[in-house]
Amino acid sequence: MTDADTAPVDPAPVDPAEVRRVFMLIHTGREEAREVGLACAKSLAVHGIVVRVLASEAADLGIDPAAYEPQLELAADEDDASRDCELALVIGGDGTILRAAEIVQPHRTPVLGVNLGHVGFLAEAEYDDVESTIEAIVQRRYTSEDRLALEVSVFEDGQKVFRTFAVNEASVEKAARERMLEVVVEIDGRPLSRWGCDGVVCATPTGSTAYNFSAGGPVVWPGVEALLLTPISAHALFARAMVVAPTSVLAVEVISRADGAGVLWCDGRRSYDLGPGARIEVTRGVEPVRLVRLHQAPFTDRLVRKFGLSVEGWRGAAERRPFRMNGGENA
Repeated sequence: MTDADTAPVDPAPVDPAEVRRVFMLIHTGREEAREVGLACAKSLAVHGIVVRVLASEAADLGIDPAAYEPQLELAADEDDASRDCELALVIGGDGTILRAAEIVQPHRTPVLGVNLGHVGFLAEAEYDDVESTIEAIVQRRYTSEDRLALEVSVFEDGQKVFRTFAVNEASVEKAARERMLEVVVEIDGRPLSRWGCDGVVCATPTGSTAYNFSAGGPVVWPGVEALLLTPISAHALFARAMVVAPTSVLAVEVISRADGAGVLWCDGRRSYDLGPGARIEVTRGVEPVRLVRLHQAPFTDRLVRKFGLSVEGWRGAAERRPFRMNGGENA
């Protein structure tokens, strides 16, 4: 990412007479998420903000659009669900946030996640922060930041047969438990190594704490411009996670003479079956993903909180006492 990409982006000025809209996506399979979502919709409507939800979700929630003032809007499909919306408010875990990112991607709508899941690395707020989150939306006290995304393409016999994007990662994995996947990994048009493995993860800095982390890859701060490549259980002497330039082209080719098949997974949501000879190319996406920020807490604090890391003994810069050296005093 460039400096412009990593810097917070203030929401565009809004004419007071203009109708404000928020797209809301809810994990309707969880009772807690349904309750929080309905409460948020009512609160936003009270402040004159139009709430838009998917028609299918409205049915699951038992919502009567006419019961809201202004009236709640129903999106018949996902294609234009976030059009003209200032942000997408997501109630759920990281999986729901990734689903929202997929829906809003054509319109680059900023995504604000309220975590009701487990870790929730992509979420900006927790269950206890719902009231202050709504207040921040109403008063426009938020910024958004661009995160590097991936463009993923699959080629068969030289022809592009599948294309998608990913926020966290694109992983090439073995399709059968009993067989290893034989692949050749290529970076910037040059072969790097051949691996017999369970798979290969190509990740973004945002996704470095997801599948990449579980596979043994490094945690990379979101402001770093880079692409990550991490082998999964590779039977090779040289099989280490790598951090490459954001302009690099990562490619994974399934060995054509191998009898093992593979599968491509993007963010654990979209998949494509890979036969022998398939080639997967991963590059930086043209369009970034926009995440809403309510505060500018350091990423280190997020790591400590989400992973429950022990920082006992840390005294902090403000608490460091001066020490003496060679008769002098140094802070």
